[in-house]
Amino acid sequence: MMPRLNVGKVTCRSALNRTGIPGYRYCLNPYVGCSHGCRYCYAAFMTRLFGRQEPWGTFVDVKTNLVDVLRRQLTCRKPPTGKVILGTVTDAYQPLEAHVGLTRSCLEVIGQHPALEVDILTKSELVARDIALLLGLRKCSVGFTITVLNEKTARVLEPGAASPGARLAAARQLKEAGLDVWVFVAPLLPGLGDSEEALSMLLVELRRAGIQEVHVDTLNPYPSVVHRLRPTYYRYFPAALKYLDRYLAEPQTYRRRLSQLLRGLSRQFGYDLLPG
Repeated sequence: MMPRLNVGKVTCRSALNRTGIPGYRYCLNPYVGCSHGCRYCYAAFMTRLFGRQEPWGTFVDVKTNLVDVLRRQLTCRKPPTGKVILGTVTDAYQPLEAHVGLTRSCLEVIGQHPALEVDILTKSELVARDIALLLGLRKCSVGFTITVLNEKTARVLEPGAASPGARLAAARQLKEAGLDVWVFVAPLLPGLGDSEEALSMLLVELRRAGIQEVHVDTLNPYPSVVHRLRPTYYRYFPAALKYLDRYLAEPQTYRRRLSQLLRGLSRQFGYDLLPG
């Protein structure tokens, strides 16, 4: 059961912020915090950054002036141009968006400025609500993060997110509507989602959904991530704990073995699977 969600309001100084993520110039995060509560989330540092006492996943703040700030940024003398990614430290389509509509409002503003390209990364089927709006953007692609295909495992790791099946269904829906859709298999969790069997089952489903572009990435073993993830392994997946510890002790050895596995799966399924 998910803990009670604390919803608050904040203001922001900037809507589009420069990002170091390769391929993107700006990021846009409509909310502070995320109710998905993913146990492996690297963005949990936001609790410390914003001086929050609540655990990550239990609070979401709405940026009440975000649309006005975005509009001002895009109508200044030298407006931003290039590629924007939505959802680097939050999920722009987390459940609260269904009631607030902040992400949709931002996309409506961006749609008036064709110098911007948009990529969205989400774990939510709610993005399908905005298909017509997304099709109206000059260039837009939507990525769905899927960490594991097993529904029970996903409920433990991503308790507030849509099920993997719901994400796959939404990916298929967007693809059939004519949008550019890709899947981000990440993070590959040792002993849970990184076996040949688990990855093969997932790739079969992606192929059925018509997904042609797949990216993968390994777990970023930041201390804060390990601090939250290891107890989850210990409690729910004790048999897999040794694989996590092996990865933490010898990450390069793990990545070499994983790369070999991914090369084989790439040949088998026709994807270009390279770990980040």
